[in-house]
Amino acid sequence: MPLVQANDIEMYYEVTGEGEPLVLIPYLAADQACYAFQVADYAKHFTCYTVDLRGAGLSGKPEGTYTTELLADDVAAFMRAAGIPRAHVGGVSLGAAAGMWLAAKHPSLVKSLSLHSAWHATDPYLRAVVEIWRTMAKALDSVTDMVIQGIFPYCFTPELYAAKPDYIDALADFVRGRPMPPVDALLRQSGAVLSHDATAVLGQIQAPTQVTFGRHDSVTSTRFAGPLTEAIKDSELVIFEDCSHAAIYENVEEFNATTLAFLTRHAG
Repeated sequence: MPLVQANDIEMYYEVTGEGEPLVLIPYLAADQACYAFQVADYAKHFTCYTVDLRGAGLSGKPEGTYTTELLADDVAAFMRAAGIPRAHVGGVSLGAAAGMWLAAKHPSLVKSLSLHSAWHATDPYLRAVVEIWRTMAKALDSVTDMVIQGIFPYCFTPELYAAKPDYIDALADFVRGRPMPPVDALLRQSGAVLSHDATAVLGQIQAPTQVTFGRHDSVTSTRFAGPLTEAIKDSELVIFEDCSHAAIYENVEEFNATTLAFLTRHAG
């Protein structure tokens, strides 16, 4: 079981594929397997390092205040411990928030940056949604049930629920089969979402950056597109027209093809 000491925690990770390193950072409450539908394609071109963030999966879940900057420092420490001098870095939602801090604070580590369903600073609407999830997790005493009942409806369009109920059920079963964090760890990790504000450091990002959104996402909607692409000098914007917050599951083929095209363009 691959574990490395990074900052003050043990971080779990898995490695798949061949080629330049690609570090994939998970979203809220998820472990590294959340990129299962991407790694199958990415690993044909890149050595994929999928990691468990502080507070989730098989990585450490210490007490204290979590911030997206701290999560970024964890990933930087992981890369150094795992002997990865420089990598392409990608993240969805919370993973993207950590990724932008990583690229801003540790530019030598990041060759390209992929920010999916990202936001530069938490606003009142996003705060309200995350507080719903926190309340549900405490009431249900289950992060697994909260994710399926509370987060899924924000991740997928009504059309996907109607057209592919079996697929939604399969994704729910996938969540049930993963090592989900206890409620207290979820509260600490979601605290990093609530406090996220990278506005002051976005201009320090030097890596070429792809910024993507789902057209129907309300959590991190295209309201965040301007602040991100205007502040990050070498950035490009992609909108997945038929998706909500989780394009990585809602349109796997288009998401993988579009993101892989960006990654391969900046490889070598």
